Amino acid sequence: MLTVRFIRENKEKVKANISYKGQDEKLAWVDDLLQLDEQWRKDKKSLDDLRHERNEVSESINKAKKAGKDAKALLAQAKELPKTIKCLEEAADKAQQKIKEYLFGIPNIVHPDVPQGKDETENVERKAWGEQKTGKVKNHVELAESLDVADFDASALVAGNGFYYLKKDLALLNQALIRFAVDFMVEKGYEYTEAPLMVRRNIIDGVMSFKEMDDMIYKVEGEDLYLIGTSEHSLIGQFIDQTLRKEDLPIKLASYSVCFRKEIGSHGINEKGLWRTHQFNKVEQVIICTPEQSWELFDELLANAEDICQALGLPYRVAEMCTGDLGDLKARQYDVEVWRPTIEDYGEIMSCSNLTAAQATRLNIKYVDKKGDRDYCHTLNNTALATSRIMVGILENFQQPDGSVIIPEALRQHMGRKERITPT
Repeated sequence: MLTVRFIRENKEKVKANISYKGQDEKLAWVDDLLQLDEQWRKDKKSLDDLRHERNEVSESINKAKKAGKDAKALLAQAKELPKTIKCLEEAADKAQQKIKEYLFGIPNIVHPDVPQGKDETENVERKAWGEQKTGKVKNHVELAESLDVADFDASALVAGNGFYYLKKDLALLNQALIRFAVDFMVEKGYEYTEAPLMVRRNIIDGVMSFKEMDDMIYKVEGEDLYLIGTSEHSLIGQFIDQTLRKEDLPIKLASYSVCFRKEIGSHGINEKGLWRTHQFNKVEQVIICTPEQSWELFDELLANAEDICQALGLPYRVAEMCTGDLGDLKARQYDVEVWRPTIEDYGEIMSCSNLTAAQATRLNIKYVDKKGDRDYCHTLNNTALATSRIMVGILENFQQPDGSVIIPEALRQHMGRKERITPT
């Protein structure tokens, strides 16, 4: 989220960014916001003057009474002032609420290198790694069921579509992936944290857009609590209303959590399998830093994701989101996509985002330097590893003619040195 001050001082830049994002319908918002802000500041000054006047009138009434003078005129004035103040307060609150709505809808300033495009079809491939397996292979559902390591029918009976039972070696593979990713992030210098799986509405409002919230987040009925769609929500939310010391930044965090997503509007949620589910396991990497550190650390997050894919031997590509596919809070985003031989295309498994100061502004997360100067932090995040989609990549890319699946060497230490998942 941009601040009113930034928009006031960079009106044309904000408008140019809106147009670059292909959201010309929001151009009028900037002018409306600035008019509201100007009126709000006038009302604020009037309120301050009226409150000062009210204090002076109260003091004059007390003096008049002590002196035995007639205070009727002053009492009448004192009676009317609260009504005037209340009207102005209501007008100021209404303007402030509308300003907030505009601020939550105006997109963040994108990085100058973000490609312009209308939707995901115009995202740009930046890099590819590994050999693309081709030829006829079993899809991961058929393969997992033939190996008796997953049950999607039982989970549909118990919880509905979008859930799964993992069994035997696939369940162990799931745990091996979590252990591998956690160890990897800790070795990279990230502080491991296990965070709450539920957060309050003000945290959700701070970390994501309204559209994302409606499509993704489950609400706990009767409570001001929401199930997290990623541990990023909890990890960043813990710093709400804090001012951090500049010398303590960057803060690098890694977290494992179960995640929950409604996946409204997504294709394929009614299909069996692990690719798109309502519940899944994920290791996340998050950074809170200064603006000067931001883009170098963005590259670091992406490098971590690539190193994980390469360690697992999974062929992948890096795609950059164009303006039409880039979320409004994000300044730049790369997706890491695994090669899927069953569809002969890539599928997203990791999403690396720099939100610059957008989340920190919403959550009021600042840093202060030794001179006492303050500014908003930058926040960045990337998936280290989501086990369900990585398992799809492993099952599809490493299946063998005899029906077995090669276990990536990096995971074998967490699976009793077992080399294959074999039929039983």
